[in-house]
Amino acid sequence: MGGIAAVVVAVVVAATVLVCEAKQQAARALFVFGDSLVDSGNNNYLLTTARADSPPYGLDYPTHRATGRFSNGLNVPDIISEYLGADSVLPYLSPHLDGAKLLHGANFASAGVGILNDTGIQFANIIRIEKQLRYFQQYQDRVRWLIGGAAARRLVEGALVLITLGGNDFVNNYYLVPFSARSREFALPDYVRYIIAEYSKVLRQLYDMGARRVLVTGSGPLGCAPAELATRSATGECDAELQRAAALYNPQLVRMTRELNEQLGADVFVAVNAYRMHMDFISDPAAYGFATSKVACCGQGPYNGVGLCTAMSSICPDRSLYVFWDNFHPTERANRIIVSQFMSGSPDYMHPFNLSTILAMDAAAAP
Repeated sequence: MGGIAAVVVAVVVAATVLVCEAKQQAARALFVFGDSLVDSGNNNYLLTTARADSPPYGLDYPTHRATGRFSNGLNVPDIISEYLGADSVLPYLSPHLDGAKLLHGANFASAGVGILNDTGIQFANIIRIEKQLRYFQQYQDRVRWLIGGAAARRLVEGALVLITLGGNDFVNNYYLVPFSARSREFALPDYVRYIIAEYSKVLRQLYDMGARRVLVTGSGPLGCAPAELATRSATGECDAELQRAAALYNPQLVRMTRELNEQLGADVFVAVNAYRMHMDFISDPAAYGFATSKVACCGQGPYNGVGLCTAMSSICPDRSLYVFWDNFHPTERANRIIVSQFMSGSPDYMHPFNLSTILAMDAAAAP
């Protein structure tokens, strides 16, 4: 009887592996690293104030429930998954990320984090980027156990990776308070060079861990967020100092990714010009069907930019008319326009290739 049982177990395990490998081949895996722009709910499992797990967040999500996404609905990773023909990848801390679901990828992002470890200290328990990378290694160990080392390596090397960092290193570090520790330590141009150098180390670690197609987003127009209009702008115009920070940071990020690619001899890193993507509809919201790019849909105070989006906040009746959902984060509709530029944007938006080109190239090169 024991021998029969062992055979049955072996057959079940083999069948599970075959099913897992079939699902793996059905859609490319996606791995997500970064901050609240791409966090899909990891912070729900942490004792932190940086969370979006209460209404009205998720108002337009398919379940109409708050999921931990800083959005009224879907965020950028969700919409990229749609283009890949895959389900949204689960947060790494989700107890549901197990078995075959591991083979779709994982989201390691955590609201509040930055490139630097001292960014976001006011939020207490968040998954800093070093820990996100440790979780990625842990994830790979779990997948190796599930499908074997060679298949796990193919899954990771064939995956698409999205990383979004940098904005918090300005708004939740350098400019968090007047005369912050970092602003006393560095003049702004020196600070930008410092965080770019640190970001380069993060990207090199991702490469060393198997990542071969990495979308690297720059910061948006930081001075134009409703939170900054409410606290730093007397006229409703984008704050010049924060805009200067973004204008220094983004071109250097593009240059850094180009240099990394040259060192590696391959187009591993793709620079995503999030600043330009956002500024298109901030500069001319009507051209994109928006009523406003200044006032957040959910919030309070000037421009709905003061404090958090809560059940006590005023909420716009039609989210599709607003660029910003809360004081910092885009609406689902704005996210969809941004991802459309990921897919088909010119080299001014996506360098050296847009995502449609990457997917076509990789499909053609597949055995």
